[in-house]
Formats: sequence, structure tokens, C-alpha cells
Amino acid sequence: MDQQKQICKWLKKEIGDDAERIYDFQSSLYSGYVNSLNGRTPEQYKTLTRTILPRVALYNALMADSKLSAEAYDLVHKYMIEVIGAQKRKGTRVLEIVPGFYRIYSKSFLKIMRTTDLQKSTQEESKDYYNITVTDCLWYNACKEFGCPELCPAFCDVDDVTYGNLRKLGFSRTKTLGKGGDCCDFHFYKK
Repeated sequence: MDQQKQICKWLKKEIGDDAERIYDFQSSLYSGYVNSLNGRTPEQYKTLTRTILPRVALYNALMADSKLSAEAYDLVHKYMIEVIGAQKRKGTRVLEIVPGFYRIYSKSFLKIMRTTDLQKSTQEESKDYYNITVTDCLWYNACKEFGCPELCPAFCDVDDVTYGNLRKLGFSRTKTLGKGGDCCDFHFYKK
């Protein structure tokens, strides 16, 4: 489902009568943010417009609302955990049934991390684990750029939902850029 449609549907369920007003403002903010994107690569533009900026605009729309500003972070965090995190987790759990899941997933993940321009990272791998240390992150940078660095931890928490308690893949992390760390230190290991 398109992110904007998903946000609209979720707002109606979550905040009822205020949903249309918040969604209209969120859509306006989102359009302005998209129009301000200059000098981005195609991959960055796609990730910003499809993934990051709809949620940033939702948060900023809620923050600007006198009735809902006090609960803006909690609302967006709830959306990101219960909707986005749950979807990503479900997809990852489905992949676990594939024979050789760990090997296939680790090779694919590492290849993406080595070639993406969404973040800067170093990778370390062995047969039974791989570590990724992210030192520059599009999600963190976008939250700062669009005036809400305090929202970034919600993006980080989606990883915990996506990778937490899987059957074949273990995950841990001690810090993230979004939560004030000097890097994001992802550790994945074979269970």
C-alpha cells in the first residue's frame, strides 16, 4: 500500500475526527518536502519520498497541532512499530522458511550495504555472523534536515521489531546515530 494512503487509513483509526485535518496538513508538508529535494541520487530520492518523508511530515503535522502535539512522538512511534515494523517483521519471518536463509540473507544484506548510497558503513563478516557499522545515515540526516532529530529513534526501533526474535537470524545493537551514538553498530548472527 502507498505510504500516504496507509497513513491516512491509520490516522482515521487512531485519532478519528482529527484525522482529515492532520492528514491534509501532513500531505501539504510532504509535498513541500519532496519539492525541496535537490541534489539527491535516484536511490536517495526514492527512499526519502517513499519511506522517510511521509513519516517526518506526519510527525511535524502532529507537532504543529495544539491538540495533538504532546502525543506526536508516541503516535508516530506507534504507527512505525505497529504498522511498518510489523509489516517488515512479517516479511522477514516469511523469508526464514527458505532453505539456506541465513547465507542468502547475509550475502544480500551485505551486498546492499556495500553498494548503497543511503548510508556510509563498514562491514565485517564470517561464516556465522556479520557486523555493519553505519557512520552516516540518510534517515538520521533527513530527520535533522526537516527539523525533527528527536524522531529518528522511532526509525531505529523499527529495526528492533523487524529483526528481533527471529528463528534463524539473531540481531543486536548497542547504539545508533539516532539515539545519540557515534554510529549504528548492527550485529547479525546465525542461530
